[in-house]
Amino acid sequence: MPFAMSGDYMMIMIIGMIMGGIGALIGARLKSKFRKYSQVPIAVGLSGKEVAEKMLADYGVHDVQVLQGQGFLSDHYNPGTKIINLSPDVYNGRSVAAAAVAAHECGHAVQHNTAYAWLKMRSTIVPLVSIASKFQQMALIGSIMLIGTFPQLLLVTIALFAITTAFALITLPVEFDASNRALAWLDESRITEGEEYKGAKDALWWAAMTYVASALSAVAMLMYLLSMYLGRRN
Repeated sequence: MPFAMSGDYMMIMIIGMIMGGIGALIGARLKSKFRKYSQVPIAVGLSGKEVAEKMLADYGVHDVQVLQGQGFLSDHYNPGTKIINLSPDVYNGRSVAAAAVAAHECGHAVQHNTAYAWLKMRSTIVPLVSIASKFQQMALIGSIMLIGTFPQLLLVTIALFAITTAFALITLPVEFDASNRALAWLDESRITEGEEYKGAKDALWWAAMTYVASALSAVAMLMYLLSMYLGRRN
């Protein structure tokens, strides 16, 4: 049993390291793209704040605030408060990157305003995901250590990881749809044109890849835990 436990632990570590490495590479690429396109001004000269306010107005969304947050690439939309928080570089920036990120966050506000099904589903399970995220690592360690005496804990661990994996998968259509809405509006409104538009599309594609990497990591871990359980049943 100690050897089996060690093998399970090592496999989990290897999966985590591989997927973590992929995520880190994609994250580094995203930061590189953001810095690159932050140096490319948009011809219309609007700041990220002004881009966001214009997109919201064009979609008839009048109950969402656009505020300046803190940090780098910390931009997000909070459906509970109906606030778009833009990082300083995006809020004040007058670049392709600032326009792309601001429009993407507005895409989430538009989803909320139109009751986009995937966003509603994700928002509904957030409290459950918060609980699962809090306990899944402890459950994982416990299930490996006690697999011989308390195998039921592995089922609990699988359930917790299934919840967070479902959240990661549901996030994918939410993020891709927000980017598609952003890019369509940037094109139609002529906020970005030609090479500016291509840059915005490139930046948002790499942003989306961070969510893809996160989802693949969650699926890989869940599949291994399921294989552990099924292997011990057989």
